[in-house]
Amino acid sequence: MKILVAIDSSPAAESVLASIVARPWPAESSFEVLTVAGAEDEDAPRRATSLSEDAARRLGLAKLNATAFTMRGRAKAAIVDRARQMAADLIVLGSHNSRHILLGGVASAVVRHAHCSVEVVRNPRDFSRGMKLLLATDGSEPSLAAARAIAARPWPAGTEARLLSAAELSLTLLQSSLEPPYVSDQLLEAQRDDAIKRAEQAVHSAERILSETGLKTSASISVLVENPKQIILDEAAQWAADLIFVGSHGRHGLDRFLLGSVSEAVATHANCSVEVVRV
Repeated sequence: MKILVAIDSSPAAESVLASIVARPWPAESSFEVLTVAGAEDEDAPRRATSLSEDAARRLGLAKLNATAFTMRGRAKAAIVDRARQMAADLIVLGSHNSRHILLGGVASAVVRHAHCSVEVVRNPRDFSRGMKLLLATDGSEPSLAAARAIAARPWPAGTEARLLSAAELSLTLLQSSLEPPYVSDQLLEAQRDDAIKRAEQAVHSAERILSETGLKTSASISVLVENPKQIILDEAAQWAADLIFVGSHGRHGLDRFLLGSVSEAVATHANCSVEVVRV
């Protein structure tokens, strides 16, 4: 993998580097540490270069192939542009308050505009006993791409994956010439059964992809009674997930479940790290 690591001088940079060092990566992966120097003063490029070189050295001490790179300009555009220039497979960055370059708005913008997958790192934990990966899936190609991203990487021993899908009801209102619109109990039950079957199929498709990884897997299916973002965030919090995987958008069927706006909202609001996988 070619991984672009975007950092600044904030504590979020420490979280990003700690998370990278704590996890195994595919053989021959390369990391480029990017810092973006703003135009506020002439000394900004020197400070940015020092930051990126120090971070690259730290990754090198962890036996990772890392180089440093500095750009000048606006962080949002610079990170996206550099990722495209180097044909990155993944961007890793932090999200935090507005006193620093990589504020939450920058992370959201990178998730929205990057050509490749983006991981937003928050609250890295001790992974010595494995990680808890939550995959939100609706059976669409972006969801399957997220499952393949998990399957393609090494993970710490003891890592487990939970596959989450939602049974979304598409209610048809039946009208009578004498009564207001109503929902037939029989139709409601039939549509609920169909929705659950679609959600189960989405989970089974992801399970097939992960079946050769040796990861312990479990499944969670929710009947969609609130917005998809909240279902994902609630499941991640209740299960104490370390990393959420979501596809960049949905397709048909449960296409509200993983719309681009939902994946961006999850990346913005989750208490744990989130990777938005782009096909």
